[in-house]
Amino acid sequence: MSDVTHFAERTVLVTGASSGLGAAAVRRFAADGAHVHAAARDQDRLAEVAGSCAGMPGRVTFGPLDVADPGSCRSAVADAVIEGGRLDVLVNNAGRHDFRITTNVTDEEWDRDIAVNLGGAFHCARAAIPHLLETGGNIVNVSSVAGQVGEACSAAYTAAKHGIVGLTKALAVEYLRTPLRVNCVCPGGMDTPQAHTIGFPDGVDLDLIMRISATRGLMTPESVAEVVVFLASDEAASINGSVQVVDHGHLAG
Repeated sequence: MSDVTHFAERTVLVTGASSGLGAAAVRRFAADGAHVHAAARDQDRLAEVAGSCAGMPGRVTFGPLDVADPGSCRSAVADAVIEGGRLDVLVNNAGRHDFRITTNVTDEEWDRDIAVNLGGAFHCARAAIPHLLETGGNIVNVSSVAGQVGEACSAAYTAAKHGIVGLTKALAVEYLRTPLRVNCVCPGGMDTPQAHTIGFPDGVDLDLIMRISATRGLMTPESVAEVVVFLASDEAASINGSVQVVDHGHLAG
């Protein structure tokens, strides 16, 4: 556990906080003294994440969030402000990756993928920005290496993650004359529960799907959370509108 409390008296909202990168970010912010409001659909798993932060300098509260529902996004932001008395950081982490052959994607699947992987970040940001302007806070959006290159059998996911990059840049420019900062992280493959349960359609070319996987293997969510926390910190005060790829150097080749 860190002895440094860079985020003391600050409130951080982390979406998709019940596992993987979201849970790792909750623990890392709490270790740095933040009040973290963890939001996701699975309240039992959120309770476990909160329990894992017992004894840390920060405090963790949690509540429901379905990022596909704009009203739920507004409520989660309001809950974070009520619990913490303010809002300093929004981490738009919630998302889901399902591999599908494009011609088999239904209208409903397309709409849901875009809503979960892009719409939720917009709706949470829209609700959070007035509070972040008051505190001089910032947003860290979580995209993916699929927000930088194409990924097979992932048309909706790839489109949404490219959209997260565009959303980041658009907001950074729109609020350039204010203290608000907006940055983006594009992780490669991480060792998360979803990575071990994800399925592939019959007959797909797995070599194409794995083309953008990290050559050095899966990263830990904790290693990516370090980058998220850095971008949210005062040490990154000059970083705005940036897109940080965290992928073991795979896209550099």
